[in-house]
Amino acid sequence: MAYQNSRRRKGFSVKLIIAAGIILFSLIKYWSNSDTNEWTGRKQHITLEPQQEIALGLQSVPQMTQQYGGLFPDQKLQNLVDNVGQRLVNNSIARETPYQFDFHLLRDPNTINAFALPGGQVFITYGLLKRLSNEDQLAGVLGHEIGHVVGRHSAERIAKQNLTQGIVNGVLVGSDGGAGTAQTVAMIGNMINMKYGRDDELESDNLGVRFMIKAGYDPEQMIGVMKVLKQAAGGRKIPEFQSTHPDPDNRIAKIKEAIKQYKS
Repeated sequence: MAYQNSRRRKGFSVKLIIAAGIILFSLIKYWSNSDTNEWTGRKQHITLEPQQEIALGLQSVPQMTQQYGGLFPDQKLQNLVDNVGQRLVNNSIARETPYQFDFHLLRDPNTINAFALPGGQVFITYGLLKRLSNEDQLAGVLGHEIGHVVGRHSAERIAKQNLTQGIVNGVLVGSDGGAGTAQTVAMIGNMINMKYGRDDELESDNLGVRFMIKAGYDPEQMIGVMKVLKQAAGGRKIPEFQSTHPDPDNRIAKIKEAIKQYKS
């Protein structure tokens, strides 16, 4: 019995050493890849180079386009999206980046969405476009998405998710808690990444305001976009700490602060 207990303790110690090694490796990999974003001035932990971001985004374009039913079959509306997007890029710091900005109008008439892939591929659904009142609101949507690209948010999230996954794997190796432990650790990891997601959204709103002003658009119209999104949610609301997006009212308050800052 004493021999068996000794073997169990030894096995447990080996598991702890392996677990600690996995967690330590993940932490070192994350923290050693630190750089200051030259366009935003913010320190970030990113493992991808800009050219890798561009390649990753381009590879994902066909899949994302298909997911939303293809491109919208009206070249006039596509030209509008292109013109507004390029005007924002050409009059802002976005043009100084190595990213290749392309703008895509998706066919989906029901989904209200806009998003950006790493490296400059920006999408807006027809479902969102048809709810906007004017070109300035379209500029608010696209400016926000350009902000995600300039802020390198996708690359940053990839690094954070890799860190979270490494820590989760390490805890699972060293723990006998089973599924309960896995669920708890995963939940904590998701909460951490949600917080980063809300910060990304607020930074993109801030950058979007700057881009709109530089390009000659009315930044007040971004507030109109927030109201469109709030109305589209149909009054459904979950606590902000459980959402990757800040509450629309909080975003509006921050947008007003940015407008006052950059217009002064």
